[in-house]
Amino acid sequence: MKRREFIAGLGGAAAWPFAAWGQQDTRMRRIGVLQTLAADDPLSQAQTAAFAKALQELGWIDGGTLRIDYRFAAADADRTRSYAAELVALAPDVVLATGAAVTRAFQQASRTVPIVFVAATDPVGDGLVATQARPGGNTTGFAFIEYGTSVKWLQLLKEIAPNVRRAAVIRDTTLTVTAGQFGAMQGVAPLLGVELSTIDTRDADEMARAIAAFARGPNGGLAVLGAAGIVHRDLIITLAARHRLPAIYGQRVFVTSGGLISYGSDTIDPFRRAADYVDRILKGERPADLPVQAPAKYEMVINLKTAKALGLTIPETLLATADEVIQ
Repeated sequence: MKRREFIAGLGGAAAWPFAAWGQQDTRMRRIGVLQTLAADDPLSQAQTAAFAKALQELGWIDGGTLRIDYRFAAADADRTRSYAAELVALAPDVVLATGAAVTRAFQQASRTVPIVFVAATDPVGDGLVATQARPGGNTTGFAFIEYGTSVKWLQLLKEIAPNVRRAAVIRDTTLTVTAGQFGAMQGVAPLLGVELSTIDTRDADEMARAIAAFARGPNGGLAVLGAAGIVHRDLIITLAARHRLPAIYGQRVFVTSGGLISYGSDTIDPFRRAADYVDRILKGERPADLPVQAPAKYEMVINLKTAKALGLTIPETLLATADEVIQ
């Protein structure tokens, strides 16, 4: 064989595996997405849209290079388990889970399908991963909040409403992170001259009665921990307005819906970042090798219309540092 033919043959042989890989990589992939909220919830729509757009920017086109199957549990536990099993049965290459409950449902349905979660408040404490640096298993993702944030909420509530002497902390007791968050608030409450009590979000009617009973006392305010009450946010906002209770929330969507002030991690950004992890998994990386990431972006939003209705004057220092002020 002539030398030139030999080299050409080597080149063809060397190129073949890459060409074959490229052909294989162009097959349509499948992703399952299970949302905690309802399909018509504006936050749910914004989150899934951000995820799909970020995937598209990475070259994954829904209906082209991949298929995305969506399910929306509307905070129903039975529906969450059913939809998780249903999506796993479709043999997806990877699934996206919103929150700890959805992640756990996927883990119960499969220990092999790669899972990327977003909005899980305490992934290690909830047993979703072994550690943040080394998740292990088939699960990784993006944590939603950090414990120290709850201290900031109480400080901001006092700054925006200095007369507050009592604060009802609205929390979801099914989330392990709430104990740590409430504990952090208890540590600073005496220094701020605030007496704390708690209200659970599990039953909407009971929560409404508890807020009404709390409001009968003077100088009250509300602090809604992280994702607590996200499904009942319209009710909480309405009750806060009705009883004239200054309230601070952990998510922007509460304030755009009429709440007073929020401080917390961006609830859309993790879905964009999750697309990168999905892309890497589709290209061969393992969830076990991708560290769980902490929130990268925090934001403070203030609603001036709500403040005016409550008779509050927002300090200029807060307005100057707010990421968004709603007129």
